[in-house]
Amino acid sequence: MSQSSGNSRTVLTVATISVIGGLAAYAVYFDYKRRNDVTFRKSLRKEKKKVDKSTAQTKEAESAAGAVKPEELRMVLEAVKSEEVPSSPEDKEQYFMAQVGMGEQICAQGPEHHLQAAMCFYRALRVYPSPVELIVIYQKTVPEAVFKIIMEMTNLDVKNRVEGYYEEFPPKSLNVKVETVDVPDGTGKTMRKKILTVLKDFKAGSVIYKEHPVTTVLDFDIQAKGTHCTHCLREIETDMAIASESDRLHAVYCSKDCQVKSKAQSQNLLFGSEPPIPLDLSPDMGPDAQADRVAAQVAFAQDINDKAKAVPLLVARFIARQVAGETTKMVPGGADTKAAMSDCPEADGGEYTLYDHIERLRYLECEAPEDEMKLLSNVLSTAVPGLEAFITEERHATLLGKMAYNSYGICTGGGRDDRPVAGERPEDQEKTRTPYGTSKQIGSGMYLVTAYASHSCAPSARPSFSNGTAELHLVASRDLKAGDEITVSYVDCTQHADESAAEARRRRRMELARGWRFACACARCAEEAVENPSSASEEAPQEDESKVEESVRRVEDGPDGVAAVREAEA
Repeated sequence: MSQSSGNSRTVLTVATISVIGGLAAYAVYFDYKRRNDVTFRKSLRKEKKKVDKSTAQTKEAESAAGAVKPEELRMVLEAVKSEEVPSSPEDKEQYFMAQVGMGEQICAQGPEHHLQAAMCFYRALRVYPSPVELIVIYQKTVPEAVFKIIMEMTNLDVKNRVEGYYEEFPPKSLNVKVETVDVPDGTGKTMRKKILTVLKDFKAGSVIYKEHPVTTVLDFDIQAKGTHCTHCLREIETDMAIASESDRLHAVYCSKDCQVKSKAQSQNLLFGSEPPIPLDLSPDMGPDAQADRVAAQVAFAQDINDKAKAVPLLVARFIARQVAGETTKMVPGGADTKAAMSDCPEADGGEYTLYDHIERLRYLECEAPEDEMKLLSNVLSTAVPGLEAFITEERHATLLGKMAYNSYGICTGGGRDDRPVAGERPEDQEKTRTPYGTSKQIGSGMYLVTAYASHSCAPSARPSFSNGTAELHLVASRDLKAGDEITVSYVDCTQHADESAAEARRRRRMELARGWRFACACARCAEEAVENPSSASEEAPQEDESKVEESVRRVEDGPDGVAAVREAEA
């Protein structure tokens, strides 16, 4: 050990002993003064009275907070939430300052006004860009009793949002609802899962509902040909395609409406040259910054085309749509932009955001290539510095897993027969939910409602794209009664001409295991296992590997759900 190091330790040791000795000496001095100095004893009694008074006031305040009945708190919360809040950043700042100032003034009027003060602070919380950060500030600066009321309002709001989500979603106009059931997990145990059920009777062949995709991706061989609309996936007549020379992915559109919607939702941010967000929020971009943006987009587009994987582009477009949705809210007016964002009412309506919708969907754990995230992050950061905060390694991996598990194959006009054969191993190939088989599809789409439909090899419904676009029509495969579960086939469940019933069963179950990582437990599989026990006996038990995010699982499964949500948000 060096001499300087030894000296440092000696100094620290001496300092520590000095502090301890000083504390001991002060304790001895304090005890002596308490026993022998009359003036000192009077001073102590005076200080004790102050402490007792302060403690009494705190208890009184806590009592006042506790006097707020749950019914009263709900009424107050609903009243505050029904109030309109400013839309522009400047107006929000003024509103925030006014509410905080008013809350401080009302606090000074005594415990009987604590509820009114908490309402002011809660109003300010609604417009603050970082609610968790403000709650921490409140905890340090706001009287304890008032802070308690604020947190009770926050907890109640979160609880209502968690428990009330499936009261609002899916929209009642779709005639379906999401329910929670216990289903086999493939190992003899059960797992809690969400399913989709019908709210009324349907005849076989009737359309249960129509749903727009929140994002889509054309198969890459079709994208390169320019024969289909990049947005709605409609086939385009010769010489009728609308193209943009500056688009790095060489997108084409069937109409001006599709072009406007696509650019507003994701395409311009990811592959275009126009301002990436509303002009009121766009930063000035000089030649160097513009060159960096172009370079980032070119590298990203090249990687997307080289790998020819739909899932990474679905994720990128989903994130871009999130950015577009959030920035649109910050700009007063903007009717044209908002109209371009409203082609998926299932996602854009009501008080719930895209994040609320996607957070609740199941996903598969998968590896997220580091280069993919970096390329996407560069696209976002060169468009607007700070946008890369929309994506982290963990979030990117989870979104990849959600798109892989939930996306549907879009098959129009009876499907196609010229889809290139993938050169990868079967277990590495992308899978989409389609009863027609992925070889027939022209692209992929994410559908927020139909994502809740479970698989069955004898499904009660099927997805149809009969209008020639990515709009999904869910058609009843048999008569359905109110309360019946909607199931669809994730794979081609027909028996091909060159295979036996046992071979067909083995094929579809293999595809399900590779694509969605579960062993099918539907009635058809069970019946065919009885008919061919030797084939079924060869199958090893496989646990359903799909997951839900930890924050959602804890909220839905346990009594401490609100605390779990707050922890997740923090």
